[in-house]
Amino acid sequence: MKIVVSNPADGKSYQKELETNQDKVLYGKKIGEAVKGDSIGVSGYEFELTGGSDKQGFPMRVDFHGTSRKRLLLSSGPGYKATRKGERRRKSIRGNTVAEDIAQVNLKITKAGKDPLEKLFGKDDKAGEKTEEKKEEKKPEAKPEEKKEAPKEEPKKEEAPKAEKPEEKKE
Repeated sequence: MKIVVSNPADGKSYQKELETNQDKVLYGKKIGEAVKGDSIGVSGYEFELTGGSDKQGFPMRVDFHGTSRKRLLLSSGPGYKATRKGERRRKSIRGNTVAEDIAQVNLKITKAGKDPLEKLFGKDDKAGEKTEEKKEEKKPEAKPEEKKEAPKEEPKKEEAPKAEKPEEKKE
């Protein structure tokens, strides 16, 4: 199971793949419940479960209880966004409880710990520096600008006089 942790303080998100024994801690938790970071390998932090999706990509929804998947008539919210006022569609969604079928769980930080998340999720400063170096290498060198000539104006063509209609004779 993959967890996606969002930090509302700085707007960044972090991903981590959980081991099989760690993801069992999340089974049975519902959307909105608190999760201690110690149970998933992030000591000192507390999280709130905000959603997720199953192995086929169907989203979890807070107002549908249970662990099963069902086709519901939706007008808004997770799983469907209406394009017109009053529009409703029948969509498949997943219940609000984490089970074995869930592939991704979304968490929000409610209490921060001592260590920065970059260190806990395996993203250290050296990795960030390496990606910045790669970006710099890929940038093409600035070429000296060549003076572009102004586009030549073509002489305007004179329009031929319009053909006159023959006058009708009145008798």
